[in-house]
Amino acid sequence: MFSMILSAAVIGVEAKAVQVEADVCDGLPMFCMVGDLSTEVREAADRVRTALRNTGIAVPPKRVTVNLSPAHIRKEGTRYDLPVAAALLAALGVFPAEYARNIMIVGEVGLNGQIYPVDGVLQTVLLARELKCSCCLVPKANAGEGAAVPEMSVIGIESIRELLECLLSENVKKSQRTEVPAWNPSRKKTGEDFREVNGQFAVRRAAEIAAAGMHNLLMIGSPGAGKTMIARRMPSILPELTLEESLKISKVYSACGLLAGKEGLMTERPFRSPHHTVSANALTGGGRKVRPGEISLATGGILFLDELPEFSKNALEVLRQPMEEGRVVISRTDGTYEFPAEFQLVAAMNPCKCGYYPDRSKCHCLPGEVAKYVKRISRPLLDRIDICVEIPRVEYRDLTSEEENESSAKMRKRVEQARQIQEKRYEKAGWKFNSRLGTAAIREFCPLGTDEQKLMELAFERMNLSARGYHRVIKVARTIADLAGEETIREPHLLEALGYRSAYQKFWE
Repeated sequence: MFSMILSAAVIGVEAKAVQVEADVCDGLPMFCMVGDLSTEVREAADRVRTALRNTGIAVPPKRVTVNLSPAHIRKEGTRYDLPVAAALLAALGVFPAEYARNIMIVGEVGLNGQIYPVDGVLQTVLLARELKCSCCLVPKANAGEGAAVPEMSVIGIESIRELLECLLSENVKKSQRTEVPAWNPSRKKTGEDFREVNGQFAVRRAAEIAAAGMHNLLMIGSPGAGKTMIARRMPSILPELTLEESLKISKVYSACGLLAGKEGLMTERPFRSPHHTVSANALTGGGRKVRPGEISLATGGILFLDELPEFSKNALEVLRQPMEEGRVVISRTDGTYEFPAEFQLVAAMNPCKCGYYPDRSKCHCLPGEVAKYVKRISRPLLDRIDICVEIPRVEYRDLTSEEENESSAKMRKRVEQARQIQEKRYEKAGWKFNSRLGTAAIREFCPLGTDEQKLMELAFERMNLSARGYHRVIKVARTIADLAGEETIREPHLLEALGYRSAYQKFWE
């Protein structure tokens, strides 16, 4: 007897439909699985057969053939256990095959018949909605992320027995549907606020500009100056997630299995802070089963690299293309994988190995040692960092001051207003932030007056700017103008933007 169950494979961060076909016939008793399968998928035969037996369902000694179609898609992971079990039960006549028509099923099966969570349920449910399926059966631990997809019925199940109860019922029981709260991105708070940062007014200003235009930010300063403290408060001044942004971020986290057990979509902007020993592959993604890396996990949020020169050269250089294109492309012999990489880089570093240059009362590094340390960061990578700011040592009077500092909420309000200006300006252009402007777009949206052109010509020659550096100064000036509510870029905006590149002159020229 033949049966077919609809399931899905997760390729990168996207789901592809897979048909699980089962045929039970007379012949030499065996359980054969075909369709370009990995080892863990082939092992589903033993897991499913044992789980059915422990549930009280005996598999007769017949020839069982299971095909996962289409054959050209590589099937990996344990997500096919549950659809294989459902297809086999239908082929054995335990329930009518038409009961499972137009239902998508994924899940891992334990030997005792329990259902365990799997990766990529969010994109699976999105695919089911696209294919107009009536509902999805998923592990109960994954039901929260699945039920976050609007206009789609998702049922979380915990065992093979519950699978049968669902498929044998004519109507899906409403009590089994997972209810999730309405979309509310602000219900979780990190507790970290710029109100706690004493002094460092110039750096706070730089952080606000970076957040407003989604510019990359590099902070240089001695140990204890507050670089990490400021970086960790950057998410607190970023606007709340929209539903569209949350879906994009959640798909990446779902593909990595980081949404299992949660009640819905990601509600906070990511803040990823990998250790400086991280490999290039861990940043970009990859592995035996290709998965997103730290760059993609930071999509829509902050990628914080502390002690930037301590990262390996390969790890730093792989950042260049994603920073420019907003995506990561990984090529393998079995295909090409594309992951989102629309992140904001925030980096911190010491000015020398000991951390105290140019304070010669504490720093005893030779000039050559200082130059060697900072030049671990290549000029092409530096050119992709819009704002570079030097953080001075915190003064005692600032540290002990009882004056109330400006809160993240006030800073975020200005950031949101600046971003709304940008969204309105670029609504027909296909991007949302000043940092994403190309050369042609800069000419269109960032025209300079005569005096401003003369200023930039002088700065270009004296500061030895590259073409990319020149354009990034203008983009930062455009953001400064937006924060000020100005329609055109004026000299004060350009002077401030140029000031954020003066640290390049001090350490790298």
